[in-house]
Amino acid sequence: MKKTLLVSIFLFCIITGSKAQVVGTDVGDIAPEIDLPDLKGNLVALSSLRGSLVLVDFWASWCGPCIKEQPSLLKLHNTYPEKLSIYGVSMDTKKALWTAAIAKGKLPWTNVSDLKYWQSPVVGAYMLQSVPLNFLIDKNGIILAKNIHGQALEDKIKSLLAP
Repeated sequence: MKKTLLVSIFLFCIITGSKAQVVGTDVGDIAPEIDLPDLKGNLVALSSLRGSLVLVDFWASWCGPCIKEQPSLLKLHNTYPEKLSIYGVSMDTKKALWTAAIAKGKLPWTNVSDLKYWQSPVVGAYMLQSVPLNFLIDKNGIILAKNIHGQALEDKIKSLLAP
């Protein structure tokens, strides 16, 4: 009887102590799905980029720090074109401003928006409170880092993609 009780307690501790992988926004979680229209109106799912490292970048044309960060993102995109995908999620509400910012910044990566700003479903899914905000996601959709910018972002990507 004592053995059975001890084994039961042991198994209970193992089962309840292990953290199952969940969809969420913490490092180690599975990134929530995003499926928004691109500039041409075609829906592009975040999951369609699985198989490579993905940077989900929440930004807006009116966000100074977001625009300031774009040249370093362009550098990363050009350095790792086959290994890194960038999925830009605009928080703009006016398509003309969004498209102009993409053209001015010469942003060649996937850019999506539903032009709903804070009413967008991604706001709740990613607990978005301000921009810029980003999530670095592995080839399986697992969040590796969040809200990492500048040299720290470059170093992290370089370490993950080093041969």
